Amino acid sequence: MSVFFSVSMSLDGFVAPESADELMGRQWMELQAWVFPQRFFRANLKLGGGGEEGRDNDILQATFERTGASVMGKRMFDAGEHAWPEDAPFHTPVFVVTHEKRDPWERPGGTTFHFVNDGIEAALDQAREAAGDRDVRIAGGGTTILRYVNAGLVDEFSIALSPVLFGSGIRLFEGVDASKVALKQVRSESSSRVTHLTYSVRAR
Repeated sequence: MSVFFSVSMSLDGFVAPESADELMGRQWMELQAWVFPQRFFRANLKLGGGGEEGRDNDILQATFERTGASVMGKRMFDAGEHAWPEDAPFHTPVFVVTHEKRDPWERPGGTTFHFVNDGIEAALDQAREAAGDRDVRIAGGGTTILRYVNAGLVDEFSIALSPVLFGSGIRLFEGVDASKVALKQVRSESSSRVTHLTYSVRAR
């Protein structure tokens, strides 16, 4: 079992706008523009038939299929709670790192959000148990991903480098403890829309 994250990032290093009010706004839509036309994305969100096939689509599908459970931060959950369809797109257990005490929130289609208020390691332990023989994805946002990276809890990650400039926002590696983290490039491949970069992570 691996712990991984997979995100879209702007060319200048941002994964989200600064304001939570803009998390699903124009900049974010441009960042994720490579995802929306893909056949798997359209099918998963029940947006109708059709869509593109190819390497981008294959990567989306493979990422989904390897994920047995997800972990996310409260900021990402708060934005998604109002933006995701009723049949949320995870279809697995999701563990939300939060200070809030809240009962599990079950959605149609197999997604149940569990709220964990005793730290990132507790959330990951629960996710590992729920994932079975599949992997755990740290879904986001950037701050939550960074906490797991700095704690030495991430095994690998993939970045879809989008041809977009943000100028400001949430940087993926802002505050990374580079003295503890070493990377090895596993794979690099480009499509007409983005460049996919995959790295394994080890202690320095």
